[in-house]
Amino acid sequence: MGHREDLLEGAKKCLVEKGFGRTTARDIVNASGANLASIGYHYGSKDALLAQAFIALAEEWGDAFSPDVTGEGGSLERFRSVWEGILSQQQRSAPMWAASMEVALNRDQMPELGDMLASSESEGRRGLISLFTGIPEEDLSADDLRTLGAVYQALLTGVMLQWKFDPATAATAADLTEGMRRLAASASAPPPRTP
Repeated sequence: MGHREDLLEGAKKCLVEKGFGRTTARDIVNASGANLASIGYHYGSKDALLAQAFIALAEEWGDAFSPDVTGEGGSLERFRSVWEGILSQQQRSAPMWAASMEVALNRDQMPELGDMLASSESEGRRGLISLFTGIPEEDLSADDLRTLGAVYQALLTGVMLQWKFDPATAATAADLTEGMRRLAASASAPPPRTP
């Protein structure tokens, strides 16, 4: 590997171990074996390198994530199997979740990274909808992304926070599925009569 690749690997390691805010250029140099000047030469800045490292980690996680999805698209069985797949990877994906949260919560201090995450939002929503519904990504409309994608994304973000705060009480796939079943039942129930 050359300095560019070494730096990227070192930055990925630092992101996993320290996150964005606590990673210094010297940390990356120590983890990579490269020299400090090579960060500017190859990436322009530490933040640009960390952004590339985050993208690489996200791609690696996405490529490795292939849940054993069962059930018809949109069914509770499929809903549960997708969550089982996501949560079975929770420990491995926790650094990605933490880094995403760090960027979202500190967007003002990391505008470049925040913009990068925001620009990838529709791709993430597209993938989530396809996972849960079985609809091919290319068949999804902008309306699907704005509505259904937003719901799945909100669920995923909420579950990420639960696991980050207290894994012992975080929702399981069974909890989420039962909650979704109850939501669907209450949404389709006739409104209560008023006296």
